[in-house]
Amino acid sequence: MEIKIKYFTDKIDRVAPISKGDWIDLRAAETVRMKAGEFRLIPLGVAMQLPQGYEAHVCPRSSTFKNFGVIQTNSMGIIDNTYCGDNDQWFFPAFALRDTVINVNDRICQFRIMENQPKIEFNIVESLGNADRGGHGSTGVK
Repeated sequence: MEIKIKYFTDKIDRVAPISKGDWIDLRAAETVRMKAGEFRLIPLGVAMQLPQGYEAHVCPRSSTFKNFGVIQTNSMGIIDNTYCGDNDQWFFPAFALRDTVINVNDRICQFRIMENQPKIEFNIVESLGNADRGGHGSTGVK
């Protein structure tokens, strides 16, 4: 699969080809200083044209909070294939829980390409016909 990518800066490392199944790291396109309690849209320095029928799922890297003290405000971002114009730069919506500095080219999030959800029809029933698991939060207790 090929994806067109446009860079808004030459200060970040280029996205490299990946193996099937891997997540792709994205980098801060500028140095950002944040105070605890501050929200910022951190530019990622790229725009992409995803294939028809696909979307990108953008999540923090596992080390993002530990290294920078920020969380992604929408937990996971969804970028659909229609967000593909020359000025449709991708951003990371960050909320700082401590004062922090994220430097240009720091890896702060990752994405993967997923096929759009297929058409689904819901069939209303009185019973699902399966055994109960024990309710919300019942696994992994012991």
